Amino acid sequence: MTESNLERRYSPLIILVLTAALVAVIGMWSVDRASTVTNVTEGADESRGDGDSYQWKIVTTWPKNLPGLGAGPENFARLVGELSGGRLTARVYGAGEIVPAFEVFDAVSQGVADAGHGAAYYWKGKIPSSVFFTAVPFGMTAQEMNGWMHYGGGLQVWQEAYAPSNIIPLAGGSTGVQMAGWFNREINSAEDLKGLKMRIPGMAGEVFAAAGGTAVRIPGGEIYTSLQTGVIDAVEWVGPYNDRALGLHEVAKYYYYPGWHEPGPLLEFIVNKQSMEALPQDLQAIVTAAARVVNQDMLDEFTARNNQALQQLVNEHGVQLRRLPDDVLKVLWQGTQDVMQQLIADDPMAAKVHASFKAYYDGVREYHHISEQAYINARDVVMDE
Repeated sequence: MTESNLERRYSPLIILVLTAALVAVIGMWSVDRASTVTNVTEGADESRGDGDSYQWKIVTTWPKNLPGLGAGPENFARLVGELSGGRLTARVYGAGEIVPAFEVFDAVSQGVADAGHGAAYYWKGKIPSSVFFTAVPFGMTAQEMNGWMHYGGGLQVWQEAYAPSNIIPLAGGSTGVQMAGWFNREINSAEDLKGLKMRIPGMAGEVFAAAGGTAVRIPGGEIYTSLQTGVIDAVEWVGPYNDRALGLHEVAKYYYYPGWHEPGPLLEFIVNKQSMEALPQDLQAIVTAAARVVNQDMLDEFTARNNQALQQLVNEHGVQLRRLPDDVLKVLWQGTQDVMQQLIADDPMAAKVHASFKAYYDGVREYHHISEQAYINARDVVMDE
């Protein structure tokens, strides 16, 4: 039999065998695929997703669309969406849209929202040690805070402090050194602080009260009206960029520096523990990375925009820039020591966090004497001649 005759005789049989094999392979793949989809879908019920995608709610302490501070959570939501290819999406709600500003922590803790953005010292009444994770008066700069947080043990004690509340904290931005605030009268000595009603939160509020003033706790969306109507006499908010956006120059003309109370305030992302653990490992990594990006990006933006905003406030709006007198700063420094000692005596977790904070602070302060501070001093000497 010739080769061509053999091909004609056996070709139908070969085709039949190949077809059967292909059908078998497809069948096995279908069973495996169905099993995979079932497993993912079952897990999705606990993760607020459909197995392939996840949707988060993010609540914030800031007014919706506030420049600077409010841009942080919006940028975070954009980043997680882009980096995940749309598998994790998030919608940001401003203060009051789902919960009031000062209820963000509870909303995330209880699972009403998957994540939140704000400032840790707002929760001092619940977690006394939280003040260390935003700002300590006369404490660390933004650069120093980031170093402590990510390479000096700060994040570990922060996680420990928040763990009982079912929350995972992440660094969420910084404004850099803030301004001391807006005042409707001049401050010429420590005596001028007595009887002054000022919006000033956190440990700084206690220090201000110890100096004879009255600390008032008001969310950002209410401070303009409160200062305008005389409910308060002074307010610290952030710095030129954000303060101009709120129009604070319209209701007070004296703008004081330096920001003794918040030299490098760290903002926070807080994530519900179950919401985080429901995500696949790659999406958890994206959440962590996106927060780290926003943390640095916010500081970059404030550094770039504050100077321009300050020039506009002074040159176009007639704001009177003033430096706090030395005796005022000394009184506030002493008050800080007194309040700190009371805090760590009353709360074991605060004492533990303080030990970590101070160990890093003492070291980095010494180093910056011969690095950052020494360079800035030298630059001023040669450029101001």
